[in-house]
Amino acid sequence: MKRKHPSIPRNKYIADIFFKAGYIETWGRGIQKIISGFIKAGHPEPTFEELAGGLQVTLYKSVEKSVEKSVEKIVLLIGNNPTITQLELAEATGLSRRGVEKNITKLKNEGRIVRIGPAKGGHWEIIK
Repeated sequence: MKRKHPSIPRNKYIADIFFKAGYIETWGRGIQKIISGFIKAGHPEPTFEELAGGLQVTLYKSVEKSVEKSVEKIVLLIGNNPTITQLELAEATGLSRRGVEKNITKLKNEGRIVRIGPAKGGHWEIIK
């Protein structure tokens, strides 16, 4: 789909409605615009495959960005509640408990947080 190919609408009626509504400015540029939009936003390029007479589009997460967002969310949650548990962090971030553990280890290794006291009854401190 990324190479030069004929632009043939799969459903001429739907394509005509979208063209008249202004959602299609010209034929044959949609895939390239989608790809460049993803790249411009810093996301991985999606893949397009013709499959079983249709078109399959696969979108990929930007792993680095989602890891950084998770790390920053954990720091924010700890800042708001220093006694927060890993289970509570998992629920608040949508990560697995193991994912929270990995992010906490990363934050400890970077010297951004430290655990004061025991696992039960202790608290987190953010190192500025």
